[in-house]
Amino acid sequence: MTLPMRRIWLVALAAPLALTGCGYNTIQKYDEQAQAAKQQIEVQLQRRADLIPNLVNTVKGYAAQEEAIFVKVAEARAGLLGAVKGGDAAAMADANQNLTGALGRLLAISEAYPQLKSDQSFLRLQDELAGTENRIAVARTDYNGAVQTYNTYIRTFPQVLTAKVTGAKERTYFEVTSAAAKEVPTVDFNKGGAKKP
Repeated sequence: MTLPMRRIWLVALAAPLALTGCGYNTIQKYDEQAQAAKQQIEVQLQRRADLIPNLVNTVKGYAAQEEAIFVKVAEARAGLLGAVKGGDAAAMADANQNLTGALGRLLAISEAYPQLKSDQSFLRLQDELAGTENRIAVARTDYNGAVQTYNTYIRTFPQVLTAKVTGAKERTYFEVTSAAAKEVPTVDFNKGGAKKP
């Protein structure tokens, strides 16, 4: 092989590597943005979990006989905290949905207990939970947008080469994946001592 021919081959082999090197910093930037957005979800989920014991205690003051619902809420809260510690976005989404179902049952108790419905502490905690759920929705949207940008970028040529070389993997979206978490909770006021209003 002649010298000019070797140079052509070297340039041909080096060109893709030079192109992929340009994408490395952008991959890192998008990965960091997705990570920061995920941390915002974790913060809001932790805040939501921290509000639950006060809400349960307030409801217990009026409806102590609803023990089965309190246990479900405690289990769902523990599941959420475990998922947050695990850091997997899909697991956090499933656990958050499970907690939403359990909280729906807990909050529905207020319909059977008019005094609870008018308790200022209960109303304040409901408002705080609603505000936190709104912040979770915003954080979820931000995270899923950052993940989409990152995932799209690392699957596009020539960045896909850099991604393979550096081991960059696709991120999971914050969305409910478990069939059990997707089920709509049912509330029966005839069980557990509660009466229909």
